[in-house]
Amino acid sequence: MPLITDTRALDAFCRRLATAEFVTVDTEFMRERTYWPVLCLVQLAGPDEAHAVDALAPGIELEALFELLANRRVLKVFHAARQDLEIFHHLSGVLPTPVFDTQVAAMVCGFGDAVGYETLISKLTKAHVDKSSRFTDWSLRPLSERQVAYALNDVVLLRPAYEKLRRKLAANGREAWLDEEMATLNAPATYDGDPMRAYRRIKTRSANGRMLAVLRELAAWREIQARQRNVPRNRILRDEALVEIAHHTPANAEQLARTRGLGAKLAHGAMGADILAGVRRGLAVPERDRPQPVARPELPRGLGPVADLLKVLLKMKSEDSHVASKLLASSADIELIAAFGDDADVPALKGWRRQVFGDDALRLIRGEITLAVRGRKIKLLPASPAPLSEAKNRPI
Repeated sequence: MPLITDTRALDAFCRRLATAEFVTVDTEFMRERTYWPVLCLVQLAGPDEAHAVDALAPGIELEALFELLANRRVLKVFHAARQDLEIFHHLSGVLPTPVFDTQVAAMVCGFGDAVGYETLISKLTKAHVDKSSRFTDWSLRPLSERQVAYALNDVVLLRPAYEKLRRKLAANGREAWLDEEMATLNAPATYDGDPMRAYRRIKTRSANGRMLAVLRELAAWREIQARQRNVPRNRILRDEALVEIAHHTPANAEQLARTRGLGAKLAHGAMGADILAGVRRGLAVPERDRPQPVARPELPRGLGPVADLLKVLLKMKSEDSHVASKLLASSADIELIAAFGDDADVPALKGWRRQVFGDDALRLIRGEITLAVRGRKIKLLPASPAPLSEAKNRPI
């Protein structure tokens, strides 16, 4: 049967997969009404067989699956792996390793920015991907044969796609590039969410250290509450309310009740007391220990033309190297390189990105090379000194 619903069958399947060079993995989960994703189905494909594991089957134990995912002798292949890895890390406390993410590999191999699964499979295997069950409720039981077939198709088609991507990476000598990206994706720190850092995901138009200290305490309290009650953060309190409370720092329930959308009942209850305690903790933080706004470097005036020139170079390098431009450098990277050159602390000037784009970006802003149109293509040429009167005729 393609659907595994008991521990014994899962144990046997995982033992067989433990001898494989690689397995493809996918999950189906629900998260609309919970803080933690609810794992509903795990699909795995080995060289000779593929099965879906019903993670909600009564009495099923997933230890054999977690052992397989942690087995360093077996490569685990995902597409857009981050959410899947987060689920397994939460359930088992261990990240699957080693990991190959076909979405990231596709960006390294020139398939565009954040290429979707359906597009990638179509390009690599010419197969049609059935997405008719994309928005199904995977928590409802029993699962239909069509649902299981749909879910399994993703990992079955991912096997030939992975093999083609691996060959492309080897042919291009870019395996080490992907290894750099996988190291970040597979780092426990990526998924160990410190509640005291939760405030960083909340957007604020203006903030000072005092306000941020209060917001940090309130966001941490909300994060802990959401985890303990397993509900989405906004079910506890919306971002807008946290920001408003942090700005106004109410001292009592009456002042707290004036917060938009909060109400007197909540303000005078146990939750209101927790919020007011968070405000007091934030206000008590010494100035030296308050979080500071992320300081965006003040960019010199007139950088627009330089940044635009670097964007032309980025597009050229992306096309020439067959690497997605988004993976090479962001717009923020470009601005900082234009402003600060080699002193810019950006990914585009580190590792393989510097080799592909960063070094030439620095040479361009130093005037050592120039861009020219040759046969409807942009080319890099050595910059040659020219009198000021001729400068306007230089190719750009």
